[in-house]
Amino acid sequence: MAGDATLPDRFGRPLRDLRISVMDRCNFRCPYCMPESTYHENFRFLEPKERLNFAEIIRVARVAADLGVTKLRLTGGEPLLRPNLPDLVAELVLIPGIEDVALTTNGVLLDRHAETLRAAGLHRMTVSLDSLDPAVFARMSGGRAQLAQVLTGIEAARAVNFPGGIKINAVVQRDMNDAGVLDLLDYFRNTGIIVRFIEYMDVGNRNGWQRDEVVPSRELLAMIDARWPLEALSPAYRGEVARRWRYRDGAGEIGFISSVSAPFCGDCSRARLSSEGQLYTCLFATAGTDLRVLLRETSDDARLREALGRIWRKRDDRYSEDRAAQRAGAADAKIEMHYIGG
Repeated sequence: MAGDATLPDRFGRPLRDLRISVMDRCNFRCPYCMPESTYHENFRFLEPKERLNFAEIIRVARVAADLGVTKLRLTGGEPLLRPNLPDLVAELVLIPGIEDVALTTNGVLLDRHAETLRAAGLHRMTVSLDSLDPAVFARMSGGRAQLAQVLTGIEAARAVNFPGGIKINAVVQRDMNDAGVLDLLDYFRNTGIIVRFIEYMDVGNRNGWQRDEVVPSRELLAMIDARWPLEALSPAYRGEVARRWRYRDGAGEIGFISSVSAPFCGDCSRARLSSEGQLYTCLFATAGTDLRVLLRETSDDARLREALGRIWRKRDDRYSEDRAAQRAGAADAKIEMHYIGG
């Protein structure tokens, strides 16, 4: 019964999207996600046997599709560090009820994998790219890669023509990369690639988040509109997190993800599966539910379906709205972003 529309959480939000972290490791050390001071060379990441294997991931995705999920996104860490990832994509796109399979990457390895991912059936691609200034890029990526590698990867992805296109996600921090916003847009105007700006968020516990480092989307919008006049677009679907705008001169589309200044918890339809099988119902969650034990102790998908349904029905997460109302607990030990993806 793929596409079941009768699974609301406590606020009536349906389960529609599943983000699957396939790898807890990353080849970047972005300060807002995996700061080098914590994730140093002696940090213990998961062993391969601790991560869900592809068969286990596919089981969860099939059951999730039965409960109404239509979109899957593969994340990390850096998902392209997971060996044979196109094999997983090829299986996921065949699941009844799944309409969209996407991937988020830092782009460094993309030139090696874009063609095989496209052949496997991947629908669309998101590349994280915070700056076109080499020095700022190095600072925001932890000095682990060259900007040219990412741009080469993006061009490789463009060349294979993913059906759902390519998006660029840029996390904007005040006095870090905000001065380069217009340069980033200028580079991708008229390419068909959509740039989306994400407000710097208090994900996890180690990025030293301060509210005064957030650049509100409305501030960026005013700056961009003054350079290239914009007009608003309607959401493409219910629960779309980005507010969409297009250039009046026809040069393309941009978006803003405003979790801090304009929370969108009320329409959130996402669950997140960590690489070791913990299911989380919010990006800012403090605890998850272990599905790996269930997956490895039984082949009964009915039990897995019951567990997923129970978890979602009791979901009452609305962290960003609580933060906006000054109710979020700053001391809560939230799960780290590298562990469950953005």
